[in-house]
Amino acid sequence: MIRKLVVFVPREALDIVREALFAVGAGRTGRYERCSWYTEGTGTFLGGEGTQPTIGERGVEERVAECRLETVYPAERHDEVVAALRRSHPYEEPAFDVYALL
Repeated sequence: MIRKLVVFVPREALDIVREALFAVGAGRTGRYERCSWYTEGTGTFLGGEGTQPTIGERGVEERVAECRLETVYPAERHDEVVAALRRSHPYEEPAFDVYALL
């Protein structure tokens, strides 16, 4: 089974996160490798008590230029892909979704 990962990444960290995901087997479709898609947008967040935001300050709503990055990976690589995402992403709590592709 194939899964799709969708993650929101600050523009300056896009290539770092892509490389980490590709290194653990994400981004393969047929005989193609390093497959992904991204578009730019604006992410918002407000860090609550006990947070340490990478960008901005706790208690102040932030607006950040981010990319929505999408790629696919084999379901059996799920733990490695999520671990690589968390290691490479600069945010304390990266926002991401995983979808099973049927």
